[in-house]
Amino acid sequence: MFVFNPGTRIGPQALKNRMTTVLKGTRQIWAGDYQAGPGYGSPEERDGYWDFADAIPVLFTTLDRLQAGGPHAAVWWRCGHRQWETLPDALDNPADRRAWQVREKVRRARCDEERAQRKLERERGAEMERWATKPPEPESLPEVAPCERCGRPITGGQYRQDNAEFTLPEDGRHCPTCRSDLRSTYPTLRQALFGNCQRGR
Repeated sequence: MFVFNPGTRIGPQALKNRMTTVLKGTRQIWAGDYQAGPGYGSPEERDGYWDFADAIPVLFTTLDRLQAGGPHAAVWWRCGHRQWETLPDALDNPADRRAWQVREKVRRARCDEERAQRKLERERGAEMERWATKPPEPESLPEVAPCERCGRPITGGQYRQDNAEFTLPEDGRHCPTCRSDLRSTYPTLRQALFGNCQRGR
């Protein structure tokens, strides 16, 4: 820490010149080493950070500032920073690896989101292409009522799966087994007299 006491002998410009001389003469002490990070995103977005592991902070102040505000006020000017700060802020390194990691986390999240979006678009495109080349579904066959006697399908042998032919059975009401049973049943006296015979059905 350098405490300058301009007093009444030197003016503000002379004080500023002295600070600048000390700042330039101590640059190798307080300046950190710049590290370029691998980074996410485009080359224009990639940046780095300053490594202050081997650096020694150099701070300036003046006696009149210390007397007016005390050491806990914003009376410190750290070489490399651009404003008067409190002592904790002056000793902090806002441009170090921590700040770079925060920026890198934001870029990584954005890149992951863009990658997921591109993957989703590729999957949608592949799905659309697959549906575009998929053969059409066969037409559904008409529904047929079940047999009135046993409840089984009445299509019998007249429905063929290979060429999708469909025709109604003889009476449209009974399955082949029930039709056979009804044919072999003798007519009742009433059916014989009044002609309501199920034999022909």
